[in-house]
This record gives sequence, C-alpha cells and structure tokens, in this order.
Amino acid sequence: MTEREPLQPLTDSQMQTLEEAVASYEAALTLEAVGYLLGRGLTKESVLTHRLGVVADPIPAHERYRGWLAIPYLVKGQPVRVRFRRPDWISSEGQKYGQPTGETILTYGVDDIHAAGDTIHVTEGEFDRLILKQCGLFAIAFPGANTFKGYHGRMLAGFNRIYVWGDPDQAGADFTTTIINRLPRSGRGVKLRGGDVTETYLSAGGATGGGAKAINSLWVTA
Repeated sequence: MTEREPLQPLTDSQMQTLEEAVASYEAALTLEAVGYLLGRGLTKESVLTHRLGVVADPIPAHERYRGWLAIPYLVKGQPVRVRFRRPDWISSEGQKYGQPTGETILTYGVDDIHAAGDTIHVTEGEFDRLILKQCGLFAIAFPGANTFKGYHGRMLAGFNRIYVWGDPDQAGADFTTTIINRLPRSGRGVKLRGGDVTETYLSAGGATGGGAKAINSLWVTA
C-alpha cells in the first residue's frame, strides 16, 4: 500500500468472520496465557477490555498462528485486524509477532485519537500502549519505525503535545526520530533508561505499586 492509497473497509461478511474469530480466541485464554499477560503488568481489566486471546481454533487466514496470543485492533470494540504474538512457551526463536500476509498494519488504539484532548502518547508496541492506558494516558502504538508513514503524521496534526516512547536501544531511537521528524508539530521523545515502558512500569511495582507514578514522572518532564 502506498501512502496515497486509501484503506479498503472490511465487508460485512469479513467483519462478522473477524468478530467470531476474536470471540473464539478470547474464550480460549488459558491459565498459562493469563499468567503471562499479568506477568507483563497487564491487569485483568486490560486483558478483557482489549479482548486479548489465544488462537485455539483459527480461521483459515490465521492457521499459522495456532497457539499464539491474539491482539485485536479494535475500533469501538469491533476488531478490524488481528496481530499475533508468539508466546515464549511455544518457542524462544523466530519472529515474535506476525499477521496474515498482505494485510496492512494499522494504528493500535485508534479510538484514543478521537477521545484524547490536546495530548497523545505513542509507543513502539501494543503491550506498552496498554501499560500507558493503565496509567491513565491516551495512547496509540505502531509496531516499529517502518510502520509509521506520512499520513500518520497528518492523523496526529491536531495535537499540541505528542510524546514518543521508544525503547532504550538503537531501534527505539530510530523509532522516536522517525516519528518526530514526520510530525507536523513538535513531538517529544520520552527518555527510558532502565528498560522499555513495560519494564519501567514493572520495576516500580506495577499496578499494585508505583508503576503509574514512575511512568507519569517521565513524560511530564520530557
């Protein structure tokens, strides 16, 4: 897809198939998967609200991701895409994330574009975005610097303050630089030193400790 090529909306049949698939994956969450998600700092409410699941009975386009975690991209609660995360208990090698061949990567958490005021936060991955949500922030995610395009900058044009949470490594620096350079307004990079968003949140105590305070102390001084 080029930057000028419009996204094609899903047909009613595609929407129904995707909804049924996501509902099936939600229902297939195992104790192992829940333990993994909670271990990453996510709350039960986050897991349920964002409809995370496990691919136990995949539709044809998702068969290669059997056993993987399902991360639906929701618009008003309705899935429009699903990305997949290979859990560590399947294998520690190979690609960690995937999606069906030929599908366009969309913005994760796009509803926050409409719900936020004049400030928005951008993360490098879906789970980090969920952590920021738990900290009371409006946030969206892009899975890597190469997925942020010029039209995404125009999508963010109405915000006065845009905070970019890149991981504290070279890839994260590239992510932050790429996004800030493409923003119509000046964006700000949030400096993470001890780890990514999730690691920073967990090291401060997570949801039951000082996780939210630690996260919020970083962006307000950026």
